[in-house]
Amino acid sequence: MKLYQSMWRRSLFAAISFSLVTLPYSVAVNAEGEATVQLRIMETSDIHVNVMNYDYFSDKSTDEYGLAKTATLIKQTREEVPNSLLFDNGDLIQGNPLGDYVATIDPLQQGETHPVYKAMNLLDYDAGNLGNHEFNYGLDYLNTALAGAEFPYINSNVYVYDGDTDETNDKNLFTPYLILDKEVKDSAGATHKLKVGVIGFVPPQIMQWDKAHLEGKVVAKDIVATANKFVPEMKEKGADVVIAIPHSGFEDIPQTPLMENSVLYLSKVSGIDAILFGHAHKVFPDKSFEGKPGVDLTKGTINGVAAVEPGFWGNNLGIIDLTLQQKDGKWVVADSKSSVKPIFDTVNKVPLVDADQQIVDAVKDDHQHTLDYIRGPVGQTTAPINSWFALVQDDPSIQIVTNAQKWYVEKQLQGTEYEGVPVLSAGAPFKAGGRQGPNYYTNIAKGDIAIKNVADLYLYSNTVNAVLVTGSEIKEWLEWSAGQFNQIDTASTAKQDLVDYDFPTYNFDVIDGLTYQIDVSQPAKYEANGTLKNEGASRIVGLQFEGKPIKADQKFVVATNNYRASSSKFANPDGKRIILASPDENRQVVIDYIRSNKTINPSADGNWSLAPINDKVNVTYKTSPEAKAMDEALAWLSFEANTEDGYAEFKLDLKAEATTAPPKPEQPKPEQPKPEQPKPEQPKPEQPKPETPKPAPDVTYIVKNGDTLYWIAMNHGTTWQKLASYNKLKNPNLIYPGQKIKIPAK
Repeated sequence: MKLYQSMWRRSLFAAISFSLVTLPYSVAVNAEGEATVQLRIMETSDIHVNVMNYDYFSDKSTDEYGLAKTATLIKQTREEVPNSLLFDNGDLIQGNPLGDYVATIDPLQQGETHPVYKAMNLLDYDAGNLGNHEFNYGLDYLNTALAGAEFPYINSNVYVYDGDTDETNDKNLFTPYLILDKEVKDSAGATHKLKVGVIGFVPPQIMQWDKAHLEGKVVAKDIVATANKFVPEMKEKGADVVIAIPHSGFEDIPQTPLMENSVLYLSKVSGIDAILFGHAHKVFPDKSFEGKPGVDLTKGTINGVAAVEPGFWGNNLGIIDLTLQQKDGKWVVADSKSSVKPIFDTVNKVPLVDADQQIVDAVKDDHQHTLDYIRGPVGQTTAPINSWFALVQDDPSIQIVTNAQKWYVEKQLQGTEYEGVPVLSAGAPFKAGGRQGPNYYTNIAKGDIAIKNVADLYLYSNTVNAVLVTGSEIKEWLEWSAGQFNQIDTASTAKQDLVDYDFPTYNFDVIDGLTYQIDVSQPAKYEANGTLKNEGASRIVGLQFEGKPIKADQKFVVATNNYRASSSKFANPDGKRIILASPDENRQVVIDYIRSNKTINPSADGNWSLAPINDKVNVTYKTSPEAKAMDEALAWLSFEANTEDGYAEFKLDLKAEATTAPPKPEQPKPEQPKPEQPKPEQPKPEQPKPETPKPAPDVTYIVKNGDTLYWIAMNHGTTWQKLASYNKLKNPNLIYPGQKIKIPAK
């Protein structure tokens, strides 16, 4: 009995001892079914080759953007948590002079590493997604660049073109999705294996925007439909968490096939746990999304799905913190919080982080080569060029571009069936503040012009296209462009903002060669995306060509870029209007134009203006604070105040015609040739004869620096239309120092 009791006591003691020793392990195992993991997901997007915190257009360092600054944030933010992932959303290899240099000046060769990947390879990205601008230089260049990335790339909605209509045999051009094995620690310190599914998307519009590179090679499919195809497949293959990375923005409009900005509808796809979006250069969560359907700004969710958008050029780091709980062997999202971390305090104007020296050193040589390139001389300008008022009056920063495009296209069409058809030219203000902030304007000083200045005038690597359209189609094109403005209530005396910044300024096309006004008291006819909004609306008034109303069926050639010509139903209504698809970049054409003229006069010709309203309306316009220096020089604009977001607010005087209103149309003389109706006794428009000087009493004027045809005409008691006709000037905007202008006798 004693032996039994002794054995019983020893067994009991051993059992208790074993339990005490193994208690922590037992608790961890038992808690595994209820384990909690904090997973941080970080995103960069729309870097556009801004690796360095450097403004190549101003040729100086900046604290407001640059991956070198974001890198510091990435490292700090990663150290705050035990579990993190880092992704890039695309639009990476195009967008500034460094990208242009590597793509076109000293082209990247196979085996070389693109500067963006020299930097990003140091930051341990988990995966990258493709943006639409990745396709700008063609598929061969894209593949050469991607070969330098030491992290995988995904895209699910671009397929190899096979020429048939059977979608079941379509093959993805890229890896559609990945399932990453991620080792994570839970709140108790235990380790788990987490399967993280990652899927990427690009706007299907790449087929229009980069048609020349992609047609007959690939097809792009709908983002939401593609997600519905692949997300269930990812879940079936064991993905515990699914992260969607659409290079697509948020737009609360009815869903349509092949929708460009489809994040709202992507958030409704079952199985997606987080969305890292971009493309629109906006920040989410942000008060600008307040009241949008499905949006919870407190948590940063869209239809309950955690989401983030980190701005552009590395000015913010996007962060989603997911709380994952393991229930019945499966991981579920129990909670989430989305946020963005800026690199710069826009209120106090102070940097929040320093540049990461590793990144700076990695691209040092590429940066220096770019500086040498952009500082190269082109020509001279007789006056400053800025875009401060490009949205409210005809502007020199657009005029130079449209002049160069017209000059180029007219030369290209010589000897073709289109010679003699009037050539117009469309241009838009690329840098006009808006969502990019109060410093986002062109500002070129009088004097020497370098390549960096031309790159400032024309930001994108577009190529010159020309389209053949009718007068009625041009009217609709301008009606869409006029959607840039809010409708002004003519009976109100309250302050009204003129510009609708949800309408991108790069879509505000000015068409030079015509004269017209924009009546902002009328409703806009079209939405920014081109959808008809008010069928009977008409903002474009007084639309004329050579002093006479344009005819609905009158033919015009319009010089523009490949982006507009291939993607806009207004520039290319039936998709068959492109008569010139040049390989030459618009930017290079501007460079060649300036070099050809050596000295340019940047004055705008005042071919458009805002129509007068009355003396009661209080209409305001926000622009660069540098524009305050122009206050006294502008008769119809007056500085009012500095705004909280750093802009200078001006008030517009709309009681009478603006000083930049187009000259009063002059009735052409009966003998003035019309391209579509040449008169027998005059030279045909397509075969103009050299000007035959008239004997005295005509006067010959020698053009000087700074002259415009309008100024010459005004000082000689005539009109620019008469001078253009009398001197047979194909482009009245293109006159140069030393040129002889004949002044007809009175």
